This record gives sequence, C-alpha cells and structure tokens, in this order.
Amino acid sequence: MMVGDLHTGDPRALAAEGMVRFLQQADTALPVAVASHFDADGLSAAAILVRALRASGRSAEPVIVGKAETPWDPAFAARLQALGAGGLVVADLGTRSDPVLAGVPTLVIDHHRPTGTPPDAITLSGHGLDPEPTSALIAWWAAGALGDQQNLLWLAALGLVGDMAEEAGFPELATAQARWGKTALRDATSLVNAPRRTAAADAGPALRLLLAGDGPKAITKGEGADAAALRAAKAEVRSAVEDARRVPPRVVGDVALIAFHSPCQIHPLIAQQWRGRLRDKVVIAANTGYREGWVHFAARTASGRDLLAFLAQHRPDEADGRYGNGHAQATGGALPLPVWQRFIAGLGF
Repeated sequence: MMVGDLHTGDPRALAAEGMVRFLQQADTALPVAVASHFDADGLSAAAILVRALRASGRSAEPVIVGKAETPWDPAFAARLQALGAGGLVVADLGTRSDPVLAGVPTLVIDHHRPTGTPPDAITLSGHGLDPEPTSALIAWWAAGALGDQQNLLWLAALGLVGDMAEEAGFPELATAQARWGKTALRDATSLVNAPRRTAAADAGPALRLLLAGDGPKAITKGEGADAAALRAAKAEVRSAVEDARRVPPRVVGDVALIAFHSPCQIHPLIAQQWRGRLRDKVVIAANTGYREGWVHFAARTASGRDLLAFLAQHRPDEADGRYGNGHAQATGGALPLPVWQRFIAGLGF
C-alpha cells in the first residue's frame, strides 16, 4: 500500500497523513518500535520519531542496526520481536518487498531507490522527488501529525547535512540554520556520523545525545561520556582515513578501484574523496578489513552515470540484499571474498 506516495501531492501533508493512518492501525497498548540506520540521517529520523511519539503519550523504542547488519537479518528481527511492538517504523533502511516484521503494522520512511514495495505497509518514499528529502526530513514531516515539532527541526537538519542535501533548497534547513547555526549543525553531523564508522560501530552514544539534546551544541559542546565517545570516534576514523587515502587507485577502462584493509567503515569516505579527482570514472573503494571473509565496498561517480544500473549489470549470482542499494551516484554493497574476486575479474581487474 503506497499510501504516502509523496509524489502525488504536497509531500509534507502526505507524510503526516501516512503517520495518522499508521497509528490508526498500530496497537495503542503496545510500544512502537522505531528501526533505523546508524548514520546521521537514520539516527536523526529515529530520534525525531521516538521523541514525537513519546511526547504524544505513546510508548516508543529505537532499534538501530549494527555493523554489517540489515533489518531483514534474523538476529535483528529477534530484537524487534522481543519488544512486543504493536507497530513498527522502518526509517532510512531501504524499501524492499519483504516485510521486516510480518504481521505488525509498518510505516516505511525512506529516500533510497526502492527495490520493491513491502506488502501491507504504509510507505513514505522521497526517492525521485525534486529536491529529494532525506529520511529525517520525511520523519519530521510525518511527526507533524503528532503536534508542533519545531523544537526537533535541528534533527531534521542533521539528516539533510549528513546526506549532502544542504544545497537542495529546503526551507526547513534555512530555518534550522538561522536558529541553531550553520557551523554547529555541520559539526554536530560530523560527530554523530563518526561512531558508526569505527571498528566497534556503536551508535549508542550518538543516539542517546539525539534523544536528549535540545540542539546541536548539546553534541558539539557536550562534556559527558557520550560526547567524549563521539570525539574519540571521530579521531579513530580520521586516522583510518589518513592511512587509506595513501593507497593509489588501479584503473581499468572507466572503473577505478581503491582496495585497502581497515576495520573502520571508511570505504564511502575514500570513494567520495577519489570521486572528485577521477571525475570520469566509476570509483569503487573496497575494504577487506571491515568484516572477516567479506569485502564491503562503496561506489561513487562524478560522471552522472547511474551506478545502481552499473552494479545491476555486473551483479554476481550470489549477491544478496546488501548489494547495489542506495542512490544513482552513491551506492555500494558487500560480497563474500570469493564472490568479490569474480566480480572484479568481470570488471577487468
């Protein structure tokens, strides 16, 4: 059920309508589980939804994916089932045809290219809108059905900054920048994004700050253990990036491959850095150290080429749902090492 197809009218009003319909289906006697990605956009979306639901008198619990985890993994489903939720929100985790938790009323909030429509779910998809809203902004629009959420607008702004939508022209970001400061929002986004890129990939400190804070300075100027954990995470990631950026690319045809070994999730950062230097190439940053036995990779391009179509063209038979999701110029995936070797051989390496 694509009730919330944001392309059919005012997306702000349609997002709020989708939230109303979801809450009408959810069991009010049970908590709402809010599952989300662990980057700045996903964490901000979760914080908006949990805070808005709790302020409206409903019970809500965040459930964040861990390192190399997807919401369709059995272990993640078990964590959700343990909550005994009467409703489920899936934010910034992609849109597939498979339900995350069968039989539970579900609201999907996302902006990546869908790979299917989940059955019996209300889906708020911003993919293809111009400009394209991030998941946190859609979550903020949807939360408007629960009351005035102006005090949470800074969280939506973190999602916009985190997913590089600062120049998209959303009035919500301009309002947030005027109230909380452009630099503070950028600095807070950088810190919130850091923990999930570390070897431990523990986004807990970032989420706790987003759930409790009254603005970005609660993160950038915070003196507690969680704020300190974010600063330490950023230093760990910075060091890992400095090591990986020294690796030269190998170029075959229109593909540039940068292969390195790091326990940190820095492959998207390395791909983005080389994207600007190899503007006519498909840049693939491949990390053999993120998870034992697997290669996690990020693909970026400045050429305008559709990377989702590129990866679909070269998709190995053994690839699963971790492969080739995201955006046309920003995607990636994960493959077992033997499958990866066949994949890059097919590209000419």
